[in-house]
Amino acid sequence: MRDENSFRENKIDWKRLLNYQWIVRNISFFLFLAVLAVIYIYNGHYADKTARNINRVSKELKELQYEYKTLKSEVMFRSKQSELAKAVEPFGLKELLVPPMQLKQITVDSRPTKVEDQK
Repeated sequence: MRDENSFRENKIDWKRLLNYQWIVRNISFFLFLAVLAVIYIYNGHYADKTARNINRVSKELKELQYEYKTLKSEVMFRSKQSELAKAVEPFGLKELLVPPMQLKQITVDSRPTKVEDQK
């Protein structure tokens, strides 16, 4: 019998807690919880979107790095002396067999000498 009375008291307590006035008094708290839930859901979606964006950009970066390395090795290969000689051969240009000559400029001193000053 004692158990039945305590059960009734608990049932009555729940009815008192969930009455209309209590709900109206705490409506601002319920709205606050709803806003927090929406923000929590938005944050999860935003984190997923950001992670997908990071993965996409890192894949694109790797692809650009591979392309850069490929182009760089191709340029290095084409800029070798033997490859350049092959490339300009159709234009009639040939590689020099003798080293180039250096030209030296000879300057003539135009100042009068002492002998000319005495005349």
